[in-house]
Amino acid sequence: MPRTLDPEAHALRRDVFVDVAQRLTASRGYDEFSVQDVLDETGASKGAFYHYFDSKAALLDAVVDRMTTAAVTFVAPVVEDPDLAAFDKLHALFGQIADWKYERRELVLALLDVWFSDENTMMREKFRRSYVTRITPLFAGIIRQGVAEGVFTATSPDHTAGIMVALLQGISDTASHLFLDFQAGRVTRDEVDRTLASFGEALERILGVAPGSLRLIDPNVIARWFA
Repeated sequence: MPRTLDPEAHALRRDVFVDVAQRLTASRGYDEFSVQDVLDETGASKGAFYHYFDSKAALLDAVVDRMTTAAVTFVAPVVEDPDLAAFDKLHALFGQIADWKYERRELVLALLDVWFSDENTMMREKFRRSYVTRITPLFAGIIRQGVAEGVFTATSPDHTAGIMVALLQGISDTASHLFLDFQAGRVTRDEVDRTLASFGEALERILGVAPGSLRLIDPNVIARWFA
C-alpha cells in the first residue's frame, strides 16, 4: 500500500532546510556554505535533502521565495486598503518599511556587510528579480488609483511602477552604504540628507506630483539612523 504523505509534515521538514540555508546565507554568504553544511546543521541525510531540493540552487530559490513572500505579505494590507487614498498608501508604506527596519536595527546592521558581500551576489540578484516581479503589480495598483484620483499623471502605471520599484531598491542600497560610510566618517550628514532628498525628487517627477508633496523618507527616520 503506498505511503500517504502528510502535507503539513512535509512542509515542516522542508522548512527546516530553508531555515538553515537562510541563516547560513545571513551569517556567511551564499557562496560560503555547501549542501553538506546544511546537512550538518540539520542532522539530515543527503536523501532527505534531495527529496525536497535537486540542488543548492533550488534551495536558494526557496529562500528567495520565502523572503519575497514576507515582503509582499508585509505591504499587501496597505496596498489593498479600500479606504486609503493613493498618496496615503505610499506614505503609509514608506513609514511601515522604515519602522520595520528600525525595530530590527541590530539585525539589520549585523546583516549589512554580509548582504553586500561578493559571496551574496547571486542571492541579492535573485531576490531583486523576484521582488520586482511580485511587488511591481502592487505599486502599479496604487499608481492606477492615483491617476484615477487625479493626483498622479503617469501615462503607463505598469511601466511607471517598474521604474518606481527600481528606484526604491536603489534608495535602500544607497541608504545602507551611506550608513556604513557615515559611521566610518567618510560622508557628512549634509551629504546624506542631499543624497536621500534627490531620490524623493526623482520619485515625485516619475509620478508627476508637485515638488515637496511626497515624503519618501521622514526626516525623523533619517535622524534616528544618522545621529
